[in-house]
Amino acid sequence: MSFVEAFNNLPFEALLSRAATTDGAAPRAVLDRGVSSLADFATLLSPAASGHLEELCRRSQTLTRQRFGRTIRLFAPLYLSNECINNCAYCGFSRDNPILRVTLSVEEVEREARALAEQGFRNILLVAGEHPKFVSSGYMADCVRRLHPFVPSISLEVGPMETPEYVPLVAAGAEGLVVYQETYDRAVYSKMHTLGPKRDFDWRLATPERAYEAGFRRLGIAALYGLSDWRREALSVAAHASWLLKHCWKAQVTVSLPRLRPCAGEFQPLTSFADRDLVQVIAAMRLFLPDVGIVLSTRENAALRDRLLPLGITHASAGSHTEPGGYTGAGKDSLHHTVRGRIVELASGAAGMTPAEGRATGATGQFDIADDRPPEVVAEQIRRLGYEPVWKDWDAALSA
Repeated sequence: MSFVEAFNNLPFEALLSRAATTDGAAPRAVLDRGVSSLADFATLLSPAASGHLEELCRRSQTLTRQRFGRTIRLFAPLYLSNECINNCAYCGFSRDNPILRVTLSVEEVEREARALAEQGFRNILLVAGEHPKFVSSGYMADCVRRLHPFVPSISLEVGPMETPEYVPLVAAGAEGLVVYQETYDRAVYSKMHTLGPKRDFDWRLATPERAYEAGFRRLGIAALYGLSDWRREALSVAAHASWLLKHCWKAQVTVSLPRLRPCAGEFQPLTSFADRDLVQVIAAMRLFLPDVGIVLSTRENAALRDRLLPLGITHASAGSHTEPGGYTGAGKDSLHHTVRGRIVELASGAAGMTPAEGRATGATGQFDIADDRPPEVVAEQIRRLGYEPVWKDWDAALSA
């Protein structure tokens, strides 16, 4: 059975009923006997469980230290292209947004990666919009091959592919595949994705399985919080991660908890997901899935990130840029302006023409980050919290 089939058979109404409980005895009973089912996880997401938040956090911290030690794995996203053929209402790269776009050459990608390596990073996530004309499997493989000699851990966050298309990427040296379902609510998903291959909910949902078949050893999933009810999204992510752990057991599984951020198009969140809710999800996710990595991005502000890191986080980005060429200015001489997917002449005063302040390139970013501290500052703060920032935890020589 694929996860699509398993997902279609989830008893969502019963789970959401548990997640809505105000019976204070229910979460207490789960904490006393241990979290062993998705129903227990739902109980820990409930309003009643928020009254036990301190204990949830203590248990989450203890369990994380038992499983992962006092380490936080640092990584940086490297954006290759902001070209996209999909219309996604919440994304700065959405096809119809009139923005400045560029796709970096392989040489420019290497320039960006070497700048990140000079900052200490040995774990890089290559990110690109979904546009087969600009971002093909062959282009991605060339980028991975160019970086692999000095970046031992390379993951990808690109448009979903078939398993045979993923195989050469793994052979080139990519070890991880990250794919956000964005929202696991089918009705909301349909409204948010109005154009392009991303409209196919089931195709996207099955992506981690296809990646695993191709040989990826790290699989990352997430919902984008702010599109649908946060409890429903967290339940879906937990169910998905649990399924992957069972059926893709040779791979490490990570979950991210990203919240919507301001971006081109000025989309506003449809639902709320408060800081306290985020804390509750992190702790509940850890208790239900003790061996899953939990990722914290620079979407959250510095003060909040510092408080969240000890609660169950195992992976964190730092010093991030969400536009191609953001670290060195690579690609700034190849920018073009698009309106509703069509390239138009650069003209003064055109919408989307003003580069964001502080960016090394004029290309438009996917979203605005909230924690803009340099990587070394983030690493030092991790040490002050009593943890070790890990820049490298893998080398191809280990599996040669």
